[in-house]
Amino acid sequence: MPFGAHLLPGGNIRFRLWAPAVRQVELILEQDDGKKTILPMHSLADGWFQIETSPPQAQPGTFYHYRLDDALDIPDPASRANPQDIHGPSQVVDATAFIWQDDAWQGRPWHEAVIYELHLGTFTSAGTFAAALQHLDYLVELGITAIELMPVADFPGARNWGYDGVLLFAPDHSYGTPEDLKTLVQAAHARGLMVLLDVVYNHFGPEGNYLHAYAPQFFSDRHHTPWGAAINFDGKDSRTVRDFFIHNALYWLEEYHFDGLRLDAVHAIADNSRPDIVIELAAAVQAGPGSTRQVHLILENDANIASYLQQGTLAAQWNDDCHHALHLLLTGESDGYYADYADQPTRHLARCLAEGFAFQGEPSAFRAGQLRGEPSRHLPLSAFINFTQTHDQIGNRAYGERMARLAPEKSLQVALAILLLAPSPPMLFMGEEFAAATPFQFFCDFQGELASTVTEGRRREFSGFRAFTDPAALASIPDPNDLATFEGCKLDWDCLNQSRHQAWLEYYQGLLALRRTQIMPHLPGIHGGAGFELIGATGLIVRWGLGDGTQLTLLTNLGDEPMEGPLHLDGAPLYLSQVDLSGFLSAGRMPPWCAAWFIKETQL
Repeated sequence: MPFGAHLLPGGNIRFRLWAPAVRQVELILEQDDGKKTILPMHSLADGWFQIETSPPQAQPGTFYHYRLDDALDIPDPASRANPQDIHGPSQVVDATAFIWQDDAWQGRPWHEAVIYELHLGTFTSAGTFAAALQHLDYLVELGITAIELMPVADFPGARNWGYDGVLLFAPDHSYGTPEDLKTLVQAAHARGLMVLLDVVYNHFGPEGNYLHAYAPQFFSDRHHTPWGAAINFDGKDSRTVRDFFIHNALYWLEEYHFDGLRLDAVHAIADNSRPDIVIELAAAVQAGPGSTRQVHLILENDANIASYLQQGTLAAQWNDDCHHALHLLLTGESDGYYADYADQPTRHLARCLAEGFAFQGEPSAFRAGQLRGEPSRHLPLSAFINFTQTHDQIGNRAYGERMARLAPEKSLQVALAILLLAPSPPMLFMGEEFAAATPFQFFCDFQGELASTVTEGRRREFSGFRAFTDPAALASIPDPNDLATFEGCKLDWDCLNQSRHQAWLEYYQGLLALRRTQIMPHLPGIHGGAGFELIGATGLIVRWGLGDGTQLTLLTNLGDEPMEGPLHLDGAPLYLSQVDLSGFLSAGRMPPWCAAWFIKETQL
C-alpha cells in the first residue's frame, strides 16, 4: 500500500502519510519502557510525508502516531490495528506474519450464493471473531454458502453497527485482532464458505475522523450526504482520495482473503468523473485479486442504476424493491417508502422476481415524483439479491422487530418458499432462520454531546408516526447509547432447544436443501426477462427459463381469499406449501396464502 506503515524486507518499516494541509509531521514511536521516540518525517511532493525506520526503532507490535505541526497527535488513517480505539495510537502489523493455509481455495461461483448477513457483536454472546468461528458448521448445515459481515472498520467505542467507521483499514479491536479475523476467514474457506465484507465508502463516522485537520481535500464542498461531509471523488486532489479507497478494497481482498465486498449506499457517493469511483474500483479488483480467483462485488444502490450491473465487474445488488413489496403484502404496512408499492404490491413483487427491479424508470411518489431506476429486464437474475430481512429493515424500526413478530407464520412461510427457491440469490439476516425472538435495534457507543444528539435524533425520526404521538411512547424507543440496547440484541442460541424455533430452522434447512439439489445446478448462464402473469389482485404466476433450458414455474396466492383462474401446470411438482395444493391448482383454484413450484428439465 502507498499508505500507512509498511514492513520492508530486512525489517525496516516505511511510514507514509498524506497531509497536504500541514507544514511538518513527526512520527512518535512508543517504546516498551514507556519512552517515546520522536522522528521528523521527510516532506515529499504533493503533500506526502515519509520516513523509513530500522530495527529496533520500530517493529511489528510497536505503537505509533503522527504529530502534526507540534500540536495534534493522530492515529494513522491507514492503521492496520488500533487496539486503544480510534483516538489512541496505531500499531505496526506484519501483514505477512499470518500463515495462510487456504491456497487451494478459489472461491465459489456466484450462482451458488446463499448469503447470511451477520453483525459480529451480536451474533454471539462474546461478540468476537473467535466466537463466530464456533457457528460455521451450523451455517454449512443450514445451507449457507456465503457469510456477509457488517462493517468491521474501527469505530468509536465498544459497540456500533459499523457504519460509523473512521479507520477503514483496522478491524475494530472489540472483535479481536487482525489475526483473529484472518483465522475466521480461513476457517470459513475450509468449510466451503465464502466471506464477504460490508465496506462504507460514502462517508466517515462523526467521531474520530482527523482527516479534516491535515487533509481536508478528502472532502467535497460541492456534494453532501445524509451522514456528513461527502468524500471528494471528483474535485481537486481527488486522485489520492480515490487511491485510498481503491487500496482499501484491495487490502481486504488480498490481505484478508475476503471473497467479495458489499459497497454500502453507493447512491450517496457523488462523483461526476468518468469512470466514476465505483467502476474504477471494480475494474481494479477484477484486474487484481479477481484475475486469479472468484471475487464478487455487491452494491447497495437505492437509485436502481442497472447500468452498474451490466459492466461485468459487479456481481449483484441488494434488491430493496423486492423486500418492500413483499413486506407490504405480509404486514399491510404502507408508511414511508412502502407507499410506493401499495397500489399493486403483487405486480411489484412479480416484476422483481421476473425482471430485477420494480422501479425501472417510473416516478416514485415517495420521492416527490422523481423518476427512479433504469430498465433491468435484460440483466441476469443473479444480479439481484432478494431477502425478507436485513440489518436495515429490522434495525431502522423503532423497536427492531423481526418478521416473525410482524407477519403471520403461514404467510411468512409462503414468502420464504418464494424467495429461497427463486433463481435470484437469497439472503438471510442472522437468526431469522430460527425466528429469533431477540430484536435488532440501532446501537452505538458515543459519548457526551454527540451521544445526546444521536439519542434525540433517533427518537425524532419517529415523531411523525401515529404510534409515537404520545411523548411517553416516543420516550420508550430504546436509547442507542444504552449498553442494555446492545446486549438485548445478542442472539439467544439457547432458544433452539425449543420446538418452535427448531421447527423454523428445519423449514429453512429444507428449502435451502431443495435449492441446492434441484435448482442451483440449472442456474449457470441464467438470463433475465422471465414472464409473469397476474391473477386478480393477489395471484401470481412466474415462469423462468434457467441457464440450461430447464423451466421453473411459481404459482402463488399472496392474499387472504382464494383465487380462481386458468392455471396451466407444466412440469413435476418441486414444492407445495399445502399437501393437497396440487389438486386445487389442477381445478384452477389457489387457496389463500399458498405457493407451488414446478420444474421441467430439458430432455437432452
